[in-house]
Amino acid sequence: MKNIQKITQDKKQLRRRRVRSAMLARRTQPRLSVFRSSKHFYLQIIDDKQGKTICAASDFEVAKKKGMKPKDVARLAGALLAKKAVDKGVEKVVFDRGAYKFHGLVKAAAEGAREGGLKF
Repeated sequence: MKNIQKITQDKKQLRRRRVRSAMLARRTQPRLSVFRSSKHFYLQIIDDKQGKTICAASDFEVAKKKGMKPKDVARLAGALLAKKAVDKGVEKVVFDRGAYKFHGLVKAAAEGAREGGLKF
């Protein structure tokens, strides 16, 4: 019998593959990838053709004010990433939420990126 951790890992990997397979049709655009750890939040725009990261942002780079909620920080990180991307000439991306549901921090980051000028 598999242990619970292994089953959870396998399910997460299946969700991630399912989301990425839907993006294969639009390989002409770079993808905005999201990663959440238990404490922090990371965003990056990746060019899959070259296998390189175009730009990245995280909650470390955002000027946090006392009493800010994590959703507000994620929104600011998304806006910061959008600003960096527009400066490098990237305006259209494909949103890769990974294995995460599109709510909470992931949704806030996506809204911040849209406010910053990215289209997806």
